[in-house]
Amino acid sequence: MASKKREVQLQTVINSQSQWDEMLQNKGLTVIDVYQAWCGPCKAVQALFRKLKNELNEDELLHFVVAEADSIVTLHSFKDKCEPVFLLSLNGKIIAKIEGANAPLINRKVTNLINEERKIVAGEMERPEYNEILLMDLDLEENEEAPGDNVEEHYSIILIRPDAVVNNKALEIKKKIIKEGYVIEVEEAMMLTEGQVRDFYGQIEDKPDFEDFVSLMTTGLSYVLVVSPGNEKPDSLEEAQLDIESNEPPEDLPEAEVNDTLTTMKKLPEAEEVNDTLDTLATMKKQDSLQALLDRQHVSQYCDIEDDATNVARLLDVFFPDFKLMKSRNEGKTMALLRPDLVHERKDEVLDIIEAEGFKILYQRQTELSEEEAQMLCEEYENEDYYDKLIENMMSGPSLLLVLLRENCLQYWKKLLGPTTVNEVNEDFPESLCARFAMDGLPFNQLYGSNSSEIAQRDIEYFFPLQSTLALIKPHVTHEQREIILKIIKDSGFDLTQLKEIVLTPEEAKKVYFRIEKKEFYKDVLAVLAEGPSLIMVLTRWNAIAEWRRLIGTVDPEEARLLSPESIRARFGINILKNAVHGASNTLEASEAISRVFGDDENPENN
Repeated sequence: MASKKREVQLQTVINSQSQWDEMLQNKGLTVIDVYQAWCGPCKAVQALFRKLKNELNEDELLHFVVAEADSIVTLHSFKDKCEPVFLLSLNGKIIAKIEGANAPLINRKVTNLINEERKIVAGEMERPEYNEILLMDLDLEENEEAPGDNVEEHYSIILIRPDAVVNNKALEIKKKIIKEGYVIEVEEAMMLTEGQVRDFYGQIEDKPDFEDFVSLMTTGLSYVLVVSPGNEKPDSLEEAQLDIESNEPPEDLPEAEVNDTLTTMKKLPEAEEVNDTLDTLATMKKQDSLQALLDRQHVSQYCDIEDDATNVARLLDVFFPDFKLMKSRNEGKTMALLRPDLVHERKDEVLDIIEAEGFKILYQRQTELSEEEAQMLCEEYENEDYYDKLIENMMSGPSLLLVLLRENCLQYWKKLLGPTTVNEVNEDFPESLCARFAMDGLPFNQLYGSNSSEIAQRDIEYFFPLQSTLALIKPHVTHEQREIILKIIKDSGFDLTQLKEIVLTPEEAKKVYFRIEKKEFYKDVLAVLAEGPSLIMVLTRWNAIAEWRRLIGTVDPEEARLLSPESIRARFGINILKNAVHGASNTLEASEAISRVFGDDENPENN
């Protein structure tokens, strides 16, 4: 549904994430009626709200809002619930939740809070400390307390060591884990701190070479994975019975357990016991075989596993303090496209809607499609009479391609698009993008969205191919500044695919700065690099070379502060030599530098 904001009687309608964020800027108390699209706001309390507004709002400290849970990411925890829910927001913080149309409680809460707020404004009392309600945490608590959901999820943490990353083993290890039915819940490439290494490897800290090991683990890139067992078992009871009758143990079960497993299976007298037994075997197999899996695949020497529940809980706080929130968000990507006529006439309107609906645009490019590319994106129209006209239209000018990020991204974008043809627009889709941006004489939707996660991956990989560049953080950058730069890199959509921290000797520096080694100022560059360790990275994303150059700004920090004050060199550069960071200028330089520093296997042209 397209975004709107209007006054309906006494309540403001909020139905997009951007409107929700704007609403939180309200001063005073905001009473929020959270509703589902299928049932609408709670009418039973509107008379009370009108009374409260008339009696208490002479100083405009009281606001009333209706917010559609289906369309607002923050209200995800209230989707698919039929009981009325009211939230009280005081100066942008949610401080109370009232379930049900409990008019006396709402009346008492609102009256007390408004009276307190007036006293605070008048200087007659200090502001109390209210406990803020975090809506995502609320969602997690409710899910954990759901009836019948008393099975605790089992997680393991796998740490892929720097030597594995250097030898390009990280992707191989992840693929093998997934192939065996495990789920990688969260992963992150990071340069471990000394504290993180000691937390993970505390059981071996009494070893004589432990300090050398800590030093080794903190000078390169590691991958930290949170892994959970899959839920695989035979698709039907009949298949389960066949497994039992055949006396064949599950594949890949460690040999030490085969005999016990067969004995257990032979003793099963009733078919209804099969599922419980299979679940038990699957759990036993998964818990016992993760280390065995890595051993069998000859990669266990590159990584370490922690699967003790107590230690895992502690380490989640160390590596992923927002793990539950990250897991609950279910963010995904899809590709969207605006066809040429829409790009020419109403592009900005569409982009405003995309922003208002809570999408983040990761990448965008404007390009004229070839006939083959147009056909690839119009497969669903192939049997329509107007197919040739559509292909011709797609090649008539530049299209705008976008990679979008959002919670439940693919499904939400498809819902927003509406039907694929204008003829299908009826009373069910009056606010769809198909209806809003229909053009005379063109029967098809003026926007495109990938139809499935597989097609989204295909589209993104084709139209936004990955590129790698070499980047360097110089010695004068402080540890705190380095952490900020690494966060900028992550937030800008880069994957940190290789990293090493070394003091650049003249021989090592030549691998990075070979393009300028004959320049007169090169000796000054070497002097700066010799002052301490540099952090050398391979950064990967679409259009990586140009995007990294844009992020870092011009060579001279003084000039950068004038032209691009938010750039990395403008913020952290001192002078033209100590300008914080370096980046390859073009594809050839990036390819050559990566090969020299990290070896040919990391050269993007060889991948």
